[in-house]
Amino acid sequence: MQIGNSEKTYGVVSITLHWVMAVALIGMYFVGDYMVELEYYDRFYHTLPGLHKEIGVLLGALLLVRVAWVTAQPRPQIVGNAPTFTHTLGKLGHLALYGLLIVMLISGYLISTAKGHGINLFDWFEVPALLPQSKERGEFAGEIHEIAGTLFILLVGVHALAAFIHHFYWKDNTLTRMLGKG
Repeated sequence: MQIGNSEKTYGVVSITLHWVMAVALIGMYFVGDYMVELEYYDRFYHTLPGLHKEIGVLLGALLLVRVAWVTAQPRPQIVGNAPTFTHTLGKLGHLALYGLLIVMLISGYLISTAKGHGINLFDWFEVPALLPQSKERGEFAGEIHEIAGTLFILLVGVHALAAFIHHFYWKDNTLTRMLGKG
């Protein structure tokens, strides 16, 4: 398998970035959903939020790499029997996924730094708090983060459903290309 994309298929870098981020982001959604219900004496109360923040920062960096990669690589040609409007919907869906990721990253940062402290990244370095302490900003960012996360996971479900419809109904190679078998 080639490293970069071609006109016919995705390369190993695109496929790896797609699936690593997909698994991590879906996991982050469920961890975040679980985390907000924790009580002070729960054994994960003091560890999960820090881990969620650290992985969020890493996913933010990975998103920048992915956007740069997608921008620099050719996009494989659309193949198959799907109606033309589905291609437009697919592009809009991808833009919405990227947009929601950006909103989640920014709101997550604003939540994490609302007390005026930076985000310690695995004791490697600290991502500084760029704004002064603000409880109100943290609470508002928390609401935005939750809404964006819910919309994101719903759109991921639609994205996966669309891939299966392409595969089983229109019988094209949309799904298999992202599995490296295109």
